[in-house]
Amino acid sequence: MHSRWIDLVDPSREELLASLPSRVDPEVIEVLAARPGAGREPRPLIESHGSYVFGVLVAARPLPEQDRVQYLELGLVATTELVVTVRKSPADGGDPFDPAGLHAAASDAPAGLLVHRLIDDVADSYLTSVDAVYEEIEELEDSIDTWPSSRVRSRISDLRHELLHSRRTVSATRAAVRRVVDGRVEIGEHALFPAPLEVLFAETSETLIRVTEELDIARELVAGVRDHHQSKIAEGQGDIVRKLTVIASLVLVPSLIVGYYGQNFASSFDEPYWSVGVSGALIVSSTLAQLALYRWRRWI
Repeated sequence: MHSRWIDLVDPSREELLASLPSRVDPEVIEVLAARPGAGREPRPLIESHGSYVFGVLVAARPLPEQDRVQYLELGLVATTELVVTVRKSPADGGDPFDPAGLHAAASDAPAGLLVHRLIDDVADSYLTSVDAVYEEIEELEDSIDTWPSSRVRSRISDLRHELLHSRRTVSATRAAVRRVVDGRVEIGEHALFPAPLEVLFAETSETLIRVTEELDIARELVAGVRDHHQSKIAEGQGDIVRKLTVIASLVLVPSLIVGYYGQNFASSFDEPYWSVGVSGALIVSSTLAQLALYRWRRWI
């Protein structure tokens, strides 16, 4: 059975009501009409509403030049004869998600297949996002010795938060797809998602499982970079402490010599020989001896 596809981009409420099938719940209309960033974070879901299926999907778009991933919200309402997609432009600028997988099949594909193509495109966007994250981690590893510590810490923190957000989004999407595979999202007796189509959804679920595993690996890599950075900071602090100790010891011996001579040979300092010659020679020789010892021990 062929279906009709209506694609809406940032529609008004009137456009939504004119395009959606009859008897759509008011809550669904509110979610579809809400603008991105309006005090809410979209949660991926796919659920059955009796005569139609309602879904909210969140696709990922990596922005390497900005060192971040942009998330694109899109909603859908599907019956056996009609698929309505609502694409929303991101609040921070840019174009909405492009459902390229639907354009080729929109003319002769059943509604269930169109829904699968859309969800599969969203899953593929997560794979692209993971590849971009790996590139960011590789750049961070290569630059950890040249970037300032503040920049490294900030980038590690941003990557950790990005990975946590991505994993939460992917996990919710995988749970929604799993409900389709288990037959819990349907219109009638497998009218929208017949058994062969559920096999395709199972493959998409495996893709999302792979994305989840890749995100876990990326989190471990970021943790490794963080540990390496902390070890470099500790090593640098050790070098500073060692240098300060060397400086203190170099000052200690001359201070001891001056104090000892000042207390026990005060009258002898009236002679230029004693005041400058002996004490000066002791200070210089002891300092040189310490420098030679520290150099031999590789402390400086």
